[in-house]
Amino acid sequence: MQNITNVIKDTAKKLLEEKKVDLVVGFAKGSLPLRSTPYFARTAEEAERLVWDEYCENNLANYLRNREEKVAVVAKGCDVRSIVALMKENQIDREKLYIIGVPCRGMIDRQKAGELVGGKEILEAEVKGEEVVLRGKGFEEKVKKEELLYDTCARCAYGNPAIYDELVGEEVPAREANFKEIEEFEALGAEERAEFLAKEMSKCIRCYACRNACPMCYCETCFVDSSTPQWISKRAYSVKDNLIFQGVRVFHQLGRCADCGACERACPMGIKLSLLTRKGVKDVKEMFDYEAGLNPNDKPVLNDFNTDDPQPFLMKE
Repeated sequence: MQNITNVIKDTAKKLLEEKKVDLVVGFAKGSLPLRSTPYFARTAEEAERLVWDEYCENNLANYLRNREEKVAVVAKGCDVRSIVALMKENQIDREKLYIIGVPCRGMIDRQKAGELVGGKEILEAEVKGEEVVLRGKGFEEKVKKEELLYDTCARCAYGNPAIYDELVGEEVPAREANFKEIEEFEALGAEERAEFLAKEMSKCIRCYACRNACPMCYCETCFVDSSTPQWISKRAYSVKDNLIFQGVRVFHQLGRCADCGACERACPMGIKLSLLTRKGVKDVKEMFDYEAGLNPNDKPVLNDFNTDDPQPFLMKE
């Protein structure tokens, strides 16, 4: 990882010194263990703080929309998929963007690490090859890195950036998309699915962290904030309203979601939001053979129509 960090620093410094970009969006070391934070460098000196490690979880596409200046971004596979989707929606000008692509093997889940040490405070974390060493007051735990990966990372099929101007590091092996947990959910009866969703939605405090973390949720006025008409109550709390919010948000993501897991990571209540978003990803893939952000030249799936598109809603049983 240190070698990748050095290459990213050198690339960023060169781009800034040669005035090819005005800003580099990447990551810097966080103030706590197991954390790296989004970082903005405008000078070669500031670029010295850039890092790349197993804690660069944020989807940096969130910071690229409608920028006037020329920007470089350090982007992993899911970031680039979101970037491509935003390019298609005219939210990012490709001519003003320099993509420093980094193949990704997955990011470490802080919550899993905390559970592993029984909730004790982790004061230091060190990655040694495929092993992670967690240290705190009076303890040291060693665990395989793959056991600490975010679930979204563990099943990710697109660790390599789909497009880039410069690639840093070796590409990771390709994997088949895995929708096992969605298939298990689909296999449940209607009442069981409804019960599960009600239980999950009962946790929602409607903080909208999921919406704010998602690069594709960029409407100036979200439907939940509208008062004409008022879709959900702004006063009374209900599972039904929570389900409407999440359900409509998922429908808005169809053919656009890069399956990065940013919404689920941002949720303070631990709601399994990826179960909903990945259901949409799976359906679009099966119905239209389309996955978001893989090809900058094809049309967004719901912007196009073919006579052989499946239309079950028009058919009578």
